[in-house]
Amino acid sequence: MLIKLTEEQCRQAIRVGDFAPELTKAAPLVVIVLTQSWCPQWTRMRPFLESFSEEVGRAGWFVEYDRETFFEDFRSFKEAKFRNEEVPYLRYYREGRLVKETNYVDKGCFDKLVVPA
Repeated sequence: MLIKLTEEQCRQAIRVGDFAPELTKAAPLVVIVLTQSWCPQWTRMRPFLESFSEEVGRAGWFVEYDRETFFEDFRSFKEAKFRNEEVPYLRYYREGRLVKETNYVDKGCFDKLVVPA
């Protein structure tokens, strides 16, 4: 199951420039999805992202930041710090280290991205 990021987790990312190790090191493979609720690509990706995070050794978090009171702060942070204006935006971590960033990918491409090295 994908877990919704809390406001504090998002605000901490804004303060320090990335997500906390408690998230990025929660499993050997981690995906964090930053998106908006209206995004049709997010709707298509969510089922296989849910499946990904149900497997042992994997974890996934998401935030639909357009539904949050911190929308403007988070959108500005994401676009300036991560230099990404598109949604969904995915950050992939292996053993706590950022290894890849993407926007929409289909299931086949996603599966190739998360195969253990």
